[in-house]
Amino acid sequence: MKTNELISDDKKIAEIEMEAFKSSLRGALLLPDQEGYDQSRTIWNGMFDKYPTMVVKCAGPSDVIAAVNFARENKLILAVKAGGHSFAGRSTCDGGLLIDLSNMKGIRVDSLKQTVRAEAGALLSDLDHETQAFGLAVTAGVVSHTGIAGLTLGGGQGYLMNKFGLTIDNLLSVDMVLADGSFVKASKSENEDLFWAIRGGGGNFGVVTSLEYQLHKVGPEVLAGMILYPLDQAKKMLQFYREYSMNTPDEMSVIAGIFTLPDGVKVFGFVVCWMGDFDEGNRQLEPLRALPPPLADLIAPVPYVQLQKSFDAAVPHGMHRYNKMGYIPEITDELIDIIVRNTKEVSPYSMILFNVMKGAVTRVRPEDTPFPYRGRQWYFDITPQWVDPEEADSLIAWTRAFWDEVEPHTQGTAVNWLSPDDGLDRVKAAYGPNYYRLARLKHKYDPDNFFRLNNNILPNANG
Repeated sequence: MKTNELISDDKKIAEIEMEAFKSSLRGALLLPDQEGYDQSRTIWNGMFDKYPTMVVKCAGPSDVIAAVNFARENKLILAVKAGGHSFAGRSTCDGGLLIDLSNMKGIRVDSLKQTVRAEAGALLSDLDHETQAFGLAVTAGVVSHTGIAGLTLGGGQGYLMNKFGLTIDNLLSVDMVLADGSFVKASKSENEDLFWAIRGGGGNFGVVTSLEYQLHKVGPEVLAGMILYPLDQAKKMLQFYREYSMNTPDEMSVIAGIFTLPDGVKVFGFVVCWMGDFDEGNRQLEPLRALPPPLADLIAPVPYVQLQKSFDAAVPHGMHRYNKMGYIPEITDELIDIIVRNTKEVSPYSMILFNVMKGAVTRVRPEDTPFPYRGRQWYFDITPQWVDPEEADSLIAWTRAFWDEVEPHTQGTAVNWLSPDDGLDRVKAAYGPNYYRLARLKHKYDPDNFFRLNNNILPNANG
């Protein structure tokens, strides 16, 4: 099959032009019949099985520039994959050009300044591996095979946020490629408006090629792990959790949730991380350990990098998944009853999780970043997962019905948890009043909405 016969999107690109494009790259240009193509097009959420016309496996920023220019000039839809963890499947496409950043994993730690510069293809496990060699870390999610770029650009929530803030609160600068192919740096001193926009605005403004973070002293060991209870104790445990999780010091993070163990047993569990003095940590854990005897108490001193991998096996690549998520300012008895009623028959692999947000998260004004939800609150998400595609309809229907009951108790959502059926109204809900400033900046930096395969902000000069 000739190269020009592979090109869709209503335009055939001459073979000579394709060869010129290929020769301009340091990385690989992959077409559907070539080795590596399937690996690049495949993403974490198995619901999405898409086939881009071509993949650029970028080796560095120059490849990103070339790919952006080629896609723009040939009117190809553009998708960008770093870690490929998009719930909504936005990190791949049918037809068009896919930029695959996964080979760009360079990381350099400055232990004196306590900063790190990481390329956008790095995963959380890569970042933690390098920074923990110096006893340093940054707030960065709870699943180690997540990509740092997508997580950061959508906000970034993890075990360390109550002490050190969201990932975007620790972002110092980025390098990125804009829709016109220009390569820029954004920070508090350069392209300040763009820097504001990308700290929560997702992939709407360009392709980020590297990110610089402020680091903090963490580990190498933390007091952390799971404590598990029978599912029939969920109501009592959630009533305890709403007081306990919000009134511990900022050094403490407590996730609560309902999930299925590998042996098929459904349980209610807490996942705890204490990053301070261990004796004090054990004192802070006394109220938790005074509850009825658990099925298992796995809390112990563990390497921080081990904690960061504790959810990995529960959310493997390739499983089908859907999501609904919102922020909850108050865990009422009514809400607890809704959750208990809807999770009595929760499906295998599915998870329902709370995580407390307080402390440093709340010490940033809502208008200082696009992420507006800065009150003391919990994020709550419903994530059904399944293997058999025939289960999709029933599990998605269960999630939507569950969410219809929960949503009146929530305020807003987060872009990184949006599903494919979430439209502009949910994007606006994620940004609240900050959406209108983002729309103006989208018009400034991407007036043609070239970067639209994302949780999209529509360009609008008037906001």
